[in-house]
Amino acid sequence: MFTIGVLTLVLLIPLAMVEDLIKERSERKQSIVTEINDKWGEAVTIYGPVLKIPYRYFREKQITNSENGITTESIEEIKHLYLFPHELKINSNIDPEMKKHGIYKTVVYKSTSELKGVFSISALQNEDIPEENFLWKKAKIILNTSNLKGVNEQMNIEFNDEKYSFSTKYQRQDRKPLTGKELYLMESEALAEIEINKNIPLEFKMKVSINGSSEISFVPIGKTTEAIMKSDWKTNSFKGNFLPYNDDKITETGFNAKWKILDINRPFPQVFENYLPDLTEYAFGVNLMVPVDEYQKSERATKYGFLVIGLTFLLFFLIQTISKIPIHPFQYLMLGLGLVMFYTLLISISEHSTFLKAYLIAGFSVILMVSFYSKSILAGWKFPLFIGTSLLALYSFIYIIIQLESYALLVGSIGLFMILAGVMYASRKIDWNNY
Repeated sequence: MFTIGVLTLVLLIPLAMVEDLIKERSERKQSIVTEINDKWGEAVTIYGPVLKIPYRYFREKQITNSENGITTESIEEIKHLYLFPHELKINSNIDPEMKKHGIYKTVVYKSTSELKGVFSISALQNEDIPEENFLWKKAKIILNTSNLKGVNEQMNIEFNDEKYSFSTKYQRQDRKPLTGKELYLMESEALAEIEINKNIPLEFKMKVSINGSSEISFVPIGKTTEAIMKSDWKTNSFKGNFLPYNDDKITETGFNAKWKILDINRPFPQVFENYLPDLTEYAFGVNLMVPVDEYQKSERATKYGFLVIGLTFLLFFLIQTISKIPIHPFQYLMLGLGLVMFYTLLISISEHSTFLKAYLIAGFSVILMVSFYSKSILAGWKFPLFIGTSLLALYSFIYIIIQLESYALLVGSIGLFMILAGVMYASRKIDWNNY
């Protein structure tokens, strides 16, 4: 028993090496996925549109000279207000697809988002700025996005049938973005042709066509922000501080999620002065998840390697005790290494096939190898068939646990309880004192 315990601990070394191999292959895949996403377009965050309004600001400066003493001079400066929409409606259609590079794949998408709403100029009345100081003819629209590379159509915004195109502007990053993503600034032409009336809402609409990967999100800058996101992608999760309100958001054919966010739901005002803060931490959206890949499943299967080896050794030890057939420690070692080979077969085959096929091929290969090897040790087919059946049940049990998510712990605990009960029942008549 001591020797079997030592061999079980020794076999943790090749198991650990298999786990390192899985992590290495997983990191390799992640580097390829990052390369694909970088070329196609990374995760998309859209922050805008925001009305940028310049205005004259006058400050007094005291000047001292020998002739006139102290005089006061008025100095004019140009400052800016950043006004968020009073209403913002977003309708986004996401068309995902799988991209492959060798044996690796990732999900990317093409998205078309229609943004429309109104700016309420009357909201500026609370800023204590004389109306004549506003430079309306030089007002511009700004839009921030985390992905310029993915933009595949010229971006325009339309006011009263007048279209204004955007161009990229250099923006100094004085502060680290809250999400770790850099936002790129796009600025429209000056809205020189628009007649601004503080009593009439300024309606706008625009279309954003952009390629991205993994996820897409929007910052809820409207006093009332309503959004609809549609896609035929079935595996996704909704991210951010705000979740969709409709219960039928996920269907068998994809998702159709709806949001409605009020200004009272988020901790920032509708107007900012002199600077536009990074508000991406309040963004909402969807993450187009890839279903659990073969590396995650293989890693979870490897975590049960100690259990498989331990139970198999225990089974052979009970057979040895009951049948009085001697089993050499070297034979235990060969059996343990054969069980470890299951995981290398699993990860190598799953890279070129589905996880289920890889699991079946690796499982039946190891079960047959252990069964035939145990026949040469135990003589006859009675015990080898029992061992093969036990391994088949054990590998099936582990596969079921791997597929489960919410009930994995419950099913695993019940299964281990039943295994322990079976071992206790099988060993109840063994006279350990005289063994």
